[in-house]
Amino acid sequence: MIHMTAADAMHLALREEMQRDPRVLLMGEGVATKRPDLVRDFGTARVRNTPLAEAIIAGTAVGAAASGLRPVIDLLFAPFLTYAMDALVNSAGKLRYLSGGQFEFPLVTLAMTGSGCCVCAQHNHNLEAMFVHAPGLHVVMPSTPADFKGLLKTAIRDANPTLFFTDMALLYQEGEVPEDADYSVPLGKAAMRRTGTDVTLVSYAKTVNVCMQAAEQLHAQGIAAEVIDLRSLKPLDEATVLQSLRKTGRLIVVHEASGLCGIAAEIAALAVSQAFDALRAPVVRITGPDAPSASSWALEQAAVPQTDAVVRAAFDLMQDAQHSGVAMRHERTAANIPA
Repeated sequence: MIHMTAADAMHLALREEMQRDPRVLLMGEGVATKRPDLVRDFGTARVRNTPLAEAIIAGTAVGAAASGLRPVIDLLFAPFLTYAMDALVNSAGKLRYLSGGQFEFPLVTLAMTGSGCCVCAQHNHNLEAMFVHAPGLHVVMPSTPADFKGLLKTAIRDANPTLFFTDMALLYQEGEVPEDADYSVPLGKAAMRRTGTDVTLVSYAKTVNVCMQAAEQLHAQGIAAEVIDLRSLKPLDEATVLQSLRKTGRLIVVHEASGLCGIAAEIAALAVSQAFDALRAPVVRITGPDAPSASSWALEQAAVPQTDAVVRAAFDLMQDAQHSGVAMRHERTAANIPA
């Protein structure tokens, strides 16, 4: 294991995959300037700076993928993806289907998203649900350095186009990353970050840490929260979510993006349609507002789900079940009676 940041883990994944497969190339806004070691080792034909023209970058990448290459493109900030929608959604996402499955269209698109850097509305907009809704595209959003490496390697090797969203606040978070060049994380497989029996907390990207902090506080109060990190939004690991919900009977979904038609809404619909009999309380969504991101730190943070909101929601769900085992444990603890 190596201790490194998420940004360094992504760089390591790029290096390993470019060394493994000569068809992998990197294009984008400043990629050659920011990664001179890759230019030195793999040449200017495979690591290319591009003009600030997202539609051209994405269109070129689609053509490269159709020609048998495996392009990785960096469009910097997620809102800039809107300039490349035709290439990504109407071409990359549909060409394999239109070919009757005869051709592969491997393409990874990198884009930064999320609060924490005060880059304002035109540089910070959580658009992941928009691309989840587009057929033919995979969407991932990791929370740990190990997953930044493992998911990027998997996305590069995959035969389908993938939107790889990097939460800006996590890029310089440090953690343990496997050294193995064959290490990868499968798409469509959530990570169980903490086990519990009373309430299920589902999240991805930076709000996984919010849920982990909430779970610690809840544990001190006798509530055992299970924390699921989706990390892959499409394909979505429905089985892990449903298995946890059937155990706990309570579900809170947390993410920074707007709640309107968001991932939390999809998880809530999944719970109601496939595990309604297991629900012991209403599903709770804790999300960002349907509003542009503010440039003020205080206003930006006010719009992001915080730990105390998750803790309050979990307590509310537990109080809905007055005769639950947890409620009984609270009574015994308050009365100083051994559980």
